[in-house]
Amino acid sequence: MAMLLKRKKTIRQAENERLVLTIQTVKQDLDRYENMIEKSIDPSDDIVAHLKLMRAKYIFLLKEARQRRINGYLDN
Repeated sequence: MAMLLKRKKTIRQAENERLVLTIQTVKQDLDRYENMIEKSIDPSDDIVAHLKLMRAKYIFLLKEARQRRINGYLDN
């Protein structure tokens, strides 16, 4: 029984680490994309829609991390 709980904890920890890495990657992409749009003269509707989609994805991931009660720091 203890072995099963340890395995479950290890899997949860690995998934939490994966979530944190995904959040960091999405945030970097979002920042890069926002910077590109900020420098653009007249962004198209498709580009603006894609930016909104990226923001929604980032917010969703942050809410998931908050629900799991994890922070943005990985324990190495």
